[in-house]
Amino acid sequence: MTMNRNQPLADRLRPKHLDDFIGQEHLVGKDAVLRIAIKSGRIPSMILWGPPGVGKTTLALIISEQLNRPFYSLSAINSGVKDIREVIEKAKRQETELNFEGSDPILFIDEIHRFSKSQQDSLLGAVEQGIITLIGATTENPSFEVISPLLSRCQVYILKSLGKKDLLRMLDLAIKNDAALNKKKIVIEEDEALLRLSGGDARKMLNILELLVDSSEKSTINITNKMVMELVQQNIAVYDKAGEQHYDIVSAFIKSMRGSDPNAAVYWLARMIEGGEDPKFIARRMLILASEDIGNANPTALVVANNCFQAINVIGYPECELILSQTAIYLAASSKSNASYQAIVEAKALVAEKGNLSVPLHLRNAPTNLMEDLDYGKDYKYSHEFVGNFVDQEYLPEEIQGTTFFKPGENTREREMKERLKTLWGKRYDY
Repeated sequence: MTMNRNQPLADRLRPKHLDDFIGQEHLVGKDAVLRIAIKSGRIPSMILWGPPGVGKTTLALIISEQLNRPFYSLSAINSGVKDIREVIEKAKRQETELNFEGSDPILFIDEIHRFSKSQQDSLLGAVEQGIITLIGATTENPSFEVISPLLSRCQVYILKSLGKKDLLRMLDLAIKNDAALNKKKIVIEEDEALLRLSGGDARKMLNILELLVDSSEKSTINITNKMVMELVQQNIAVYDKAGEQHYDIVSAFIKSMRGSDPNAAVYWLARMIEGGEDPKFIARRMLILASEDIGNANPTALVVANNCFQAINVIGYPECELILSQTAIYLAASSKSNASYQAIVEAKALVAEKGNLSVPLHLRNAPTNLMEDLDYGKDYKYSHEFVGNFVDQEYLPEEIQGTTFFKPGENTREREMKERLKTLWGKRYDY
């Protein structure tokens, strides 16, 4: 293997052919969708969605190489509309020079979720006209981060975190094939820490391996869990948006709000802000928490979180820090309840267990005479025709009548809900 020692190990080991690609068998294995597309010579524009270090960039490079397509690469972190237009113009010239169908260049955009709406808009025409084949890579859900017109023109392929088998295979290849590493005798006595810290991220695992080798002057290196943990703790980054600390800090942020500690919530928020975290990522996590962990204990929390999410799409850093801080403090200080979350979890579990139970006849819609003849809607009582806009009738399928999903929490608002339901339904809602 040709060695450029200035390249990170992960780049030096990057495969050039699909048969050497490790992992993502559901996409590139025998008879899998991407392998078939590549073999046919015609690929759609696509979004590769998955966690860091699972092969998104490598897959794009392999596609370009195997189809002999011109390859242009942009990073959403430091590219703008001007850069996109320049690439499109180059692609147009390339198409004219090659002068045959199916030769459109590939434009690879890393972290496409960081592109603004206007930047994504600038891609639409070229993608639709086939001037370029777009391959976007994202660690974020494209349903939230990619505009609908562009998303509708792309196939979305989901890449998964690499499993133990794939990671160990990569380690073995690195030790045997890399010109720098095979100058030493490397023995992996224990692999648990190495695999755990990688979190399914091949790039991170190979970076740790290279760090271990570079940090030792011995000709024989015996890698143990203790050795890995000591070295990584000495070299760990303050905040790595693509690494383990990213998820640890997000986890601490969410758990601090769930635990009603505004001080801790603001501290972890500051860590994310200083690390350059995407404010939409932060706001989206708070939006989820407002429903999952607060719910009907304070319905206004969802309104506040949603307004925060909308506002930071208009106001970027640094001003959006104020909105994020206000929202985090409000959510942390709010009453908590996961009753709504538990209710839908239990209801889904019962649906999975019981299957598609029949809708009671009195609740069915009857838009035709035949349905009326079959007693669809018969004996349904319209609540607003009764005192207090309530009438006692059954709304669940017969097989699960009496089942309770929603169990109000012991907070002011849900206690009020509980008392009202108890007044209306009696023992059915007597918790």
